[in-house]
Amino acid sequence: MIFDKEGNTTIVFQEDISLAGFLKNLNQAYDKIKHDHLVINLFSFSKLSANDVLEFLDLSNNHKAKKKSFVLVSNAISFEEIPDELTLVPTVQEAKDVIEMEEIERDLDL
Repeated sequence: MIFDKEGNTTIVFQEDISLAGFLKNLNQAYDKIKHDHLVINLFSFSKLSANDVLEFLDLSNNHKAKKKSFVLVSNAISFEEIPDELTLVPTVQEAKDVIEMEEIERDLDL
């Protein structure tokens, strides 16, 4: 598992592993990164379905409950295919933009 920390944001990705293995490793490493905003880079998974992405729902909800952003990055599926509780964008830069907007909203108590 690879962590790329930039300020209070950590980008997480891993190559050459199944989605189930990635989720297992992410859950095991979560205590190390739980205080950061998280960008989960899924570009190493060329085939993703809406059901695959739903595997991140519990982790996303728990992380957002702590007032931290949780953004998935993939262009393999459309954000329209997943529930509104999950944040999915096609690029890492858009994920950073989402985190910035969510921080502003939290600061303004929106």
